[in-house]
Formats: sequence, C-alpha cells, structure tokens
Amino acid sequence: MSKKIGGVVALVGLCALSLFLLNCGSSSSRPTGVLYVLAQGSNGVGNNVSTFAIDLNSGGLSLVNSNASTCPTAASQNNPEPCGLPLDILLDPTGTAAFVLDQGAPACPNCGSGSNSPIEPAIYPYTVGSDGSLSSPGTPVNWTTYPDTAVAMTRDAAGQFLFVIDHGSYPSPMTCPALGMAAPSAAVATTFAGCPSISVFAMKPGSTSLTFVSQSSTYQSPFFLSKTPSALSAITFTPPGGAAQELLFVTNNYDLCTVACSPQTAPNDNTVSVYSVSSGVLSEQILSPYAVAAVNPISVLAVNTSPVGQPAVGSLFVYVGNEDSSGGHLYPFGVCTVVGNAGCTQPQVNENQMFPLATCPQISCDVPPSSAGQTPLAMVVDPTNTFLYVVAEGTSQVFGFKINTTAGTLTAVSPPNLPTGLQPAALALHPSVNNTGQFLYTSNSGSSNISGFALGTASGAMFSIPAVVTPSGPSGMAAR
Repeated sequence: MSKKIGGVVALVGLCALSLFLLNCGSSSSRPTGVLYVLAQGSNGVGNNVSTFAIDLNSGGLSLVNSNASTCPTAASQNNPEPCGLPLDILLDPTGTAAFVLDQGAPACPNCGSGSNSPIEPAIYPYTVGSDGSLSSPGTPVNWTTYPDTAVAMTRDAAGQFLFVIDHGSYPSPMTCPALGMAAPSAAVATTFAGCPSISVFAMKPGSTSLTFVSQSSTYQSPFFLSKTPSALSAITFTPPGGAAQELLFVTNNYDLCTVACSPQTAPNDNTVSVYSVSSGVLSEQILSPYAVAAVNPISVLAVNTSPVGQPAVGSLFVYVGNEDSSGGHLYPFGVCTVVGNAGCTQPQVNENQMFPLATCPQISCDVPPSSAGQTPLAMVVDPTNTFLYVVAEGTSQVFGFKINTTAGTLTAVSPPNLPTGLQPAALALHPSVNNTGQFLYTSNSGSSNISGFALGTASGAMFSIPAVVTPSGPSGMAAR
C-alpha cells in the first residue's frame, strides 16, 4: 500500500457551475474545470494541496497554485507530521468549500520532541476562490481525544452529511463493543477509547461549517465499532411509493470480536456493514454485517442506476473491491428495494438486505467477480451511473467497466485497462460540460505525477492523455 493511504476513496465533484472558471492557468479563452490533489511530501515534509485547471477540450492540466497547506504548523525534519498525513479531499455540492482529512498519528517517542504526543485526526476547511485556488486552512474540526487514526471520508450527494471512518489505536483495546454502538456516558466512552469508529458531521452547502452529529442522545459520541473499517460509500435513493432513504456501506477487514468479545464468535473478518442514516444518526441494519467472498475488502461503491428523480426500482448495486494473492477483484451485490425483485420479500425490503448478484436462485449461480488488477483501492462512476472505473495500486492500472443498469453486472470496456504512473493512490472524474469532454485522473504516489484519461461518453472507453508532474507523494483527489 502507498504511504498510510488506507482505503482512500476519492470524491467526484459535481459540476454545478459549468462556467465557474474562464482563462484559469492560461491566456487562451477556454472552458476549464478544477482538479485538487493532495501531496504527502517526502517523509511527511511538504504536505499541501495543489490546484490544477482542467482544459475541458483536451483534459490537459495547468497548475494554478501549490501553496495551500494541509496543516497550519509547518513540517520539519524533527516534526515531519505535525497534523498527520493528508488522506482525502472533498468539495461541497456548490464547489465553494473544500475539506481535507488529516490522518492523525500515534505518539512517536523516537521522532523528535514535537512528535512525542499523539496527533488527533482532523478535518481542515477551505474556502474556494474565484480562480479555484484554496484559502489557508481554517479552524480544524476534531472529534476525538483518543489515539485514533483516520482512514477515509465521504459525503452524501446532497452535501447534508460527511462521514469519517477511524481505525482507532493499535493494538485495538479488548473493550470494544460486541456490536456497533454509541457511548451513552463518559464512563462507557472511556471504555471504548481507541476502538474503531464512524463519525458523522452535518454540512451546510456553500459553507465551511461542520457540526458533529452525536450518535447518542445522552452523550457526545461517535458510533464505535467491533470491526476495523477499510472503506465507505453513502447513497440516497427513493423506493417506489416511499420516502427518500439514505444508506452508508462500510467494508471491514478485521473482526475484533473474533478474539476479544465474550463469548467468542466464529471469524467473520471480511464483511460489509450497512447503516441507515436518519438526520445523521446511524442504525445498523438487522442482517448487517454481510459476509463477502473476498479476502481483505478494501474499497466499496454504492450505485443507483435509476434515472435521476425516479424511484429506485431494483437498481441499487454495491461493488466491493478486494486484494489477495490471486489479484484484486470487484464483487457485485444488489440491495432489496422492491418486493419481488430478485426474490426480495417485504421484510428484506424493509431492511434493505444486501445480496450477491446471481443468475438464478441457487448460490452456485452467483455472478463471478470481475478482475481489477492488484489492490483495487478506489472506484468512481460517471454522472450517468453507466460506467465504473477502478484504480489498482499494485499493478499501476486503471480499469473500466460498463454497468448493466437493470442487472448490475459489469462488462469490461475496450480496452479493459490502461497503465497509470507508479502506485496510484486515488482517482477523480470530471464530467462533461456542454459536451466538451469527460476526463479521469489518477494520483500516482510512486512516480509523483497525475495520469489523465479522456473518456468516451457513449462507450466508456479510456484514452491516455499526457501525465503531469506533482509535488512528492500525491494522495487524495477531487474534481469539479
């Protein structure tokens, strides 16, 4: 894996303001978008956000600024990670605010006088300027006083809530809950100190404000976990004849209760947990977590292939990426939203049951996983939810698939994959604006550059465009 990236999941920015930038980074008159790229620097020194203008005719990139820091405290040789490494960046729906997730770090007695104490994970807010550049980081949002390590974040499409997963401390304490729960009191919160968790923040579109949403009505608490989360994906959908619902999918690759909880349970490491989201409060579904036939799930993406504004009629699918000795794969799942579809019953619809896609009712007919290189650590879909792209860190490739919008199955595009730079860490997709073009980018941590690809809007085919050099150790990305 690349430097402390974990399951970096890159957010695709919505191009709500199609004429946001003109003449950005160039003297010629051309429509442009913006690409933000985090850089972890060399040995933790030099953490920043680079801003690139995207030529929407060619997909070419030009640097706007590289001076936005991901930490107010300057890094040094004695204190190379004053805020922990930057992992993820995302934008609010209006594109006027940006948020960067810093990993935090445990105590490091041998790293110098400035690193003897643990660094809390933090989210730093930024105001986006008229030229797309970012302001200095605002007041950080902290949500824990425990030695946690942040992994990844995402938001819902409407920008109402931002979700963060944490690994907690290592080794994990023996007091983590047998089932996910919030701490109802300070005493219980102390017991859960260092346990993995999910934290939720309320957002205001157009604002840099984030407000912690307590998962307990009696104590300011995140949702503590009994499993180690690796990736997350949020989705909102409307079932036929029902009200809008929001679900959060989280992959898990280690079950703390296999050895720590009493009575001991059978190993159930490789799972996907499903949570309903109500006003930002999480409730794990009754049948969650779901076992997946994949060792070490590291990425997840939920996709609603129903037309925008239409009910989700059996068109909610979940794709889980894994890494193992035989290579990475994508495992496809469906979610019960309609009675009778895929044999779903009313109780299964009520619980939004997740099931492996199959060609017939028997388990032996499960749709086989799709090969996706080694270590498929991030996925995105195009704005039509027809094409899925995944970046494989271990084999330095990007893969493209067409989604069957009614069945959820994947078919490789042609060519099925293209090379990227070394050790890609994240990817971002910029949608077409006024039919100018659609582009995909990967940040390559091993070669410190960005690979670009023009996308066929009808075929999903990928075409390489020239790479661009970045500061050392690029990680998370966001485009708009």
